[in-house]
Amino acid sequence: MTSLRMLPLLHSLLILQVHLSNQLEDNKIPPSLCTGHPGIPGSPGVHGSPGQPGRDGRDGRDAAPAEKGEKGDRGEAGETGVRGLTGDRGDPGQKGERGQAGECAVAPKSAFSAKLSDGLTLPLNVGDAVRFDQIMLNEQGDYNSETGRFTCKVPGVYYFAVHATVYRASLQFDLMKNGHTVASYFQFYGNWPKPASLSGGSLLHLVPGDQVWVQMALSEYNGIYSSTKTDSTFTGFLVYSYWKNSAVFA
Repeated sequence: MTSLRMLPLLHSLLILQVHLSNQLEDNKIPPSLCTGHPGIPGSPGVHGSPGQPGRDGRDGRDAAPAEKGEKGDRGEAGETGVRGLTGDRGDPGQKGERGQAGECAVAPKSAFSAKLSDGLTLPLNVGDAVRFDQIMLNEQGDYNSETGRFTCKVPGVYYFAVHATVYRASLQFDLMKNGHTVASYFQFYGNWPKPASLSGGSLLHLVPGDQVWVQMALSEYNGIYSSTKTDSTFTGFLVYSYWKNSAVFA
């Protein structure tokens, strides 16, 4: 009896199973049966392999040459660049040919000598320069017989000497440089029947323009004399020059 009662129930279950199987085959699951949560997103896919190179494009057509444009204005000059480093010293050049012999240097010269004319009497007063008027040597023209003065042209050391004949009066004279006495000489006459002599000399350092002369020291002591037998002379010459300051070597 029990088996007969359960037949309708089994029949219903069989129909339901067939119905559900048909829906599963058609991928039509009832929403009531989808009760799960959404799934986790999948990982990004791997990059694909590089594609093959494309074909070369077509060559363009040759265009006609354009006309030449006008010349542009000249640009401004650029700034001077930094000076470069000094290069290495070059190799020594070949020895040149020997030059011709040059002219010898001419040493500067200055010398003179003059004396009083025979029997010449001069109105000599204090401060007057004795004018030795008869030139014996004056090649450079440094002595002036009209003034009795020597004028220096070449700088250096000079020697001046004075020899005077003393007659009928005592004599005192000074060797002057630019108006200053550098040496003074005296000879007493003493009524001697014959002439006496008075001589002196001095070394002087001179520069161009300096003047040297003999000058009477006292008016009453003016017994300088000259004759055919006795002379009164004034002589000077350059001992050595300061050639670095001399116009001769400039």
